[in-house]
Amino acid sequence: MLATVATMAAGTVQAKTPAPVQDKPVNCDSCKEWNAPVKPFNVFGNTWYVGTAGLSAVLVTSPQGHILLDGALPQSAPLIIANIQALGFRIEDVKVILNSHAHWDHAGGIAALQRASGATVMASASGALGLQSGTNGKDDPQYQANPVVHVAKVAKVKVVGEGDTVKVGPLVLTANMTPGHTPGGTTWTWTSCEGDRCLDVVYADSLNPYASGDFTYTGKGGSPDISASFEASIAKVAALPCDIIIPVHPGTTDVLGKAARRSGTDNPLIDANACRAYAAEAGGLLAKRLAKERGEAVPLEAKGAAHAH
Repeated sequence: MLATVATMAAGTVQAKTPAPVQDKPVNCDSCKEWNAPVKPFNVFGNTWYVGTAGLSAVLVTSPQGHILLDGALPQSAPLIIANIQALGFRIEDVKVILNSHAHWDHAGGIAALQRASGATVMASASGALGLQSGTNGKDDPQYQANPVVHVAKVAKVKVVGEGDTVKVGPLVLTANMTPGHTPGGTTWTWTSCEGDRCLDVVYADSLNPYASGDFTYTGKGGSPDISASFEASIAKVAALPCDIIIPVHPGTTDVLGKAARRSGTDNPLIDANACRAYAAEAGGLLAKRLAKERGEAVPLEAKGAAHAH
């Protein structure tokens, strides 16, 4: 989809990147905790964690340019840029920024990151509308959130659909549409290699059935019935080739804890069952939510409670 662009070799830094213009921060109950800085680290091969304590951002690198996934909060952009620099890469060598979904806690920093990098921003059709408007769309389960949060708009977004691939040099990332948490939810997949060993990496969008106001997933109160498509998204994530999962909220699968526990050849981030476990937990939460909406008994296996975002 993108012509390969010749850039300087990854890891070569010629000049310090100017500080980005700071967009207006978002204030929320969890924002300070989510935005706590963490030291960036290698996940596997050319995949790097450059996000914050509670909001994932992932850099996939190549000598021809890099791809960045998500931008966290508006106030996260300087931290993400600093993390990229700390690893020896340049924000200017990011050629594409991909989005999981357009809520402000995952997309709020994208406008600043795009300005700093000059990268092309890509998202699903619904996600693109959210990025361009700077707020939740009317078809979003969290549209009625109060107060309404606005973040900096991304003027131009390239739309991707199911199975589309995004290429920069040797990098190939695939879009998997996983609507439910938002109508444009997108889970991204790719392969990273260390020598002859190649693993399937899944950047998993949220499958959390959290909604605001009177929205229902079963179509009561005027909203469309999206229960079947949400269940299909969960099943899709469970079935993906998956050696490593990085959810948009890293705490969901203890990404940072697993990274800290690595030693020698033992890498807890590598877990062939991780996507199935992630989907199973989400499936339980959704089953509980749907049963409540339908006035049915809550399934015994449906444990836990959905939380915002």
